[in-house]
Amino acid sequence: MFERDLKKKVIAGAVSLGLIFSAGFYFSVIYQSPERTDEIYSAALEDFNKGDYQNAYYLFSKITMFSNLKPIAIYHRAECAKMLGDDKSEIKQYEILFNNYPKHKLSVRSRYLAGQKLVETKPHVAKKYFENIIHNFPDTDYALASEYYLGILLENKYKDNQIVPVSVKDDVQNYFRHYLKKAPSGTHALNVVNHWLGFVQDISKDDYLLMANTCYLFDEYAKAKELIQKADINENWAMDVKISYALKDYKRAKNLTENGIEKRSQYVPDEQIIDAIDIYNSLSTSKSKAVERLLSLSKGKGRDYLLSLKCQNVQQKDKAACYSNLYLQYPEGRFSADALANIFFAKIKAHDYVNAKKIGLDHLRKFPDANSSPMVMFWLGKISEKTNDYDGYTSFYEGVINKYPDSYYAYRAYLKLSRITGPLITSYINPKPVVYPYKYSHNNIIVKLVDLKDYDVVNEIAGNDEFIKSWVLYKKGDYSHSMLVARDAMEKIKDKPDKYDLRWRLIYPVLYYDDIQKYASETGNNPPLMLALTREESYFDPLAQSIAGASGLMQLMPSTANEINIKFKLGMNISEALFNPYKNLKLGNYYYEFLRKNLEGYDISSVAAYNGGIGSIQRWKTTLHYNDTDEFVEQIPYPETQNYVKKVFRSYWNYIRIYNGNE
Repeated sequence: MFERDLKKKVIAGAVSLGLIFSAGFYFSVIYQSPERTDEIYSAALEDFNKGDYQNAYYLFSKITMFSNLKPIAIYHRAECAKMLGDDKSEIKQYEILFNNYPKHKLSVRSRYLAGQKLVETKPHVAKKYFENIIHNFPDTDYALASEYYLGILLENKYKDNQIVPVSVKDDVQNYFRHYLKKAPSGTHALNVVNHWLGFVQDISKDDYLLMANTCYLFDEYAKAKELIQKADINENWAMDVKISYALKDYKRAKNLTENGIEKRSQYVPDEQIIDAIDIYNSLSTSKSKAVERLLSLSKGKGRDYLLSLKCQNVQQKDKAACYSNLYLQYPEGRFSADALANIFFAKIKAHDYVNAKKIGLDHLRKFPDANSSPMVMFWLGKISEKTNDYDGYTSFYEGVINKYPDSYYAYRAYLKLSRITGPLITSYINPKPVVYPYKYSHNNIIVKLVDLKDYDVVNEIAGNDEFIKSWVLYKKGDYSHSMLVARDAMEKIKDKPDKYDLRWRLIYPVLYYDDIQKYASETGNNPPLMLALTREESYFDPLAQSIAGASGLMQLMPSTANEINIKFKLGMNISEALFNPYKNLKLGNYYYEFLRKNLEGYDISSVAAYNGGIGSIQRWKTTLHYNDTDEFVEQIPYPETQNYVKKVFRSYWNYIRIYNGNE
C-alpha cells in the first residue's frame, strides 16, 4: 500500500515536472520582451516600406500574441498579402483579425476590406459582411461604403437580366442616393454616378442634380453640365452657375445668377445662393454695382447676404443706417448678429454710451456664441471704463478672457486690465515641443505606433479624434495641415480648455524660432510677434505661394523682396531666397523693420501695412476718425486687412499665453 502510494506520488511529480518543463519551454518560445517586440515590429515595418513584403509578412507573424501590437501585425500581414497578390491569404488575415479581435478598432475595417475583396468571387459572404457593418457600426464611413457595395451586389445579380424588378431598381437607387447625399465627394461617389446611369434609365430630376453635383466636385465639368440639364430648372440654376463658371462660360454664369435670384431663389439652399452671388461678384468690375444689381432683382432668399455685402462696402458714415436696415428686415437671420454688433459700434462712435450698452447687452443675450460676441463684450468693457464704472469694466474684460480665452479681444482685454499701453506684452516665450495631446500611460497603443512611425494605422485607431490626426500630421512633418485640423477641432469646442492643455500646442506650434529670434534681434523686431506673423502668413509652409505670387514663410512678393535685398544690402539671389526658409525669414524681418520705422514704430500699423500696404495705412491714419488703437482697427476699410491685424495679434497673444504663463 505504501509502495503503491509512493509510486503514484513519483509519477504525479514527474508529470508535474513535465508540465512545468513544457509550459516553461512553450512560454520561452512565445514570450517576448516589449523591447524585442518593438524591434521585430520596426524591422517588419521597414521591410514593408521598402517593398520586401514577403519578409515583412514573416516578421509580422513573429509578434507575440500577448502584445497589443498583435492585431495590428495581423492587419499588416493582410496588407503584405495584398501587395503580393495573394487574395486568399489577405482575406484569411482579415478574418483572423475581426473574428479574434471583434472589438479592436481595425476590426470593422478588416471586415469591410474582406467584403470588398469577395464582391466578385463570393457575393453572398461579402453581403453578410457589409450587412454586419451596417448593423453594428451604422454611423461610420464603412457603413456608408457598405451601402454602396450592397447596391453593386444587387446590380451584379441582375445585370444579365433583361427585365429587372422595380423593387430591385428602387433598392439600388436608394443605396446610391443615400451615398451621394452623405458623401458627394466620397471615394466611391463617381463610381456611384456611373453605375447608377448604367443600371437605371428612369432617373428623377432630383437625382440628376445629385449626380451633377458629384461630377462638379470631381472636376468632371462637361459631364456635370450634361446631367444638370436634366434636373429641375428651378432647383438646378445655382449649381449650373458653378458649372458654367468652371467651364469659363462667364456670360451664362451671370445670366443664370440674375435670373435665379429674381425668380427661383426659394428653391435653392442658402449656401448655393451665396456661392452663385460670390461668383457673380468675382465676374464684375465693380462689386458694389454688382451687389446693387442683384439687390434690385432679389425679393427672397439671398437678399440678407446681399444686404450684408452692401453694408461692408458703404462709407463709414452710412454703415449704421445700412446695418439697422439689415437687422430690422432679418432679426433672426444668419447675418443679424454681425449687423447688431455694427449698430452697437456705431453708437459708441457717436458717444451714445447709454444706448450702446443696451444694444450690447441685448446682443450678448441673443447671440452668446456668435463670432461678434467677444468684440461686443470687450467694447462693453471700454464703455464701462469711459463712464468710470470700475466693477463693470473689470467684469467685462475678465469675461472676455474667461469665455473667449484665445480671441483677439481677450488679448486686448488683458492689455486693459494690466494697464499696458502698447500692443506688445513681452518679447519672451519659452518654447515647448508638440507632444501627444492627451495624458497617457506607457501602454498607450497610439503613442507606441507613432514612436514606431506606423502613422497610417494611427488614424484608423484614433477614430474621429481630430487632435490625434493633427498630431500624426505634425509628426509626419505636415505642419500646415496639422495646424488647420487642430484649429478647426478647437473651434468646435464651446468651452475652451485652459492654456496648459496640450492641444493648444498643435494649433500654435513654435517652428523656425531660433532663426526668427536671430533676425528679429538684428532688426529690433519682437520675436513672438514675428512668429505670429509668420504663422498667419504661411502656417509655416516654406513653399507656400499665393495666387498673387507672394512666396515662402513670410509671403513676400518678389518685387518687395528685391527692394529690401537692395536697400539693406543683403546680397541674396531673390529667386532662390524666397523659398529658402531662413533667407525668407531674414527678408521678412527686414521688410517689417522698414515698415515699422516708416510708421513711427507702431506695431499695429506695421502689421496692417504688411497686409494692406504702407500707402493705405498712411492714408487711413489721416482720413479715419479714431480716438485710440481699438477704434482704428475696427474701422480699417479693407475687411481682409482688419481681419489680418486681429489674426496676427490673436496668434501673438496665444503664443504668449501658451508659452509664457500669461492669462
